[in-house]
Amino acid sequence: MAESLPAGEDSGLAAQFGIDGGKFAAQIIVFLVLFFLLKKFAYSPIQKILEQRRQQIAQSVANAERIRVELEEAERTRSSLVKKANEQANALIEEARASADKIGGQKIQEAIAQAEGVLRKAEETAARDRERIMAELKNEMGKLVVATTAKVIGKTLTAEDQTRLEKEALSNLS
Repeated sequence: MAESLPAGEDSGLAAQFGIDGGKFAAQIIVFLVLFFLLKKFAYSPIQKILEQRRQQIAQSVANAERIRVELEEAERTRSSLVKKANEQANALIEEARASADKIGGQKIQEAIAQAEGVLRKAEETAARDRERIMAELKNEMGKLVVATTAKVIGKTLTAEDQTRLEKEALSNLS
């Protein structure tokens, strides 16, 4: 089977399939020219556009990944800042409470001291008023005793008698 065919038979086979050598060669040349023209003016620019598009997509994916990483970092930072702010706020609240309790305790102590001072002054004032009223009462009592004694006796008492009676009446009251 591997016999070589004579040249005439080979052309007969080409003729049998309807192949003309000159036309076939021209078609091959036209095909090659068309192939090189399409490759240069169509296929290569399309390849460049596709490569640029692939690079843009790769860059976009890389940017998206970088942005995702930055967003995660920003979220961690935000969470950390919020946590620190909450801790500081809680510390300030506790400090304010402690300060308020301390100030409240101081104010209560001051109020108690002021109240005690007012009570002490009121007691002192009451004691002075009582002493003054007692002195006035003793004085009036002495005058009443002298006047009553003078009426009972029916005579006018001397200054010495009046002083003696006042002293006796006051000593009885004390």
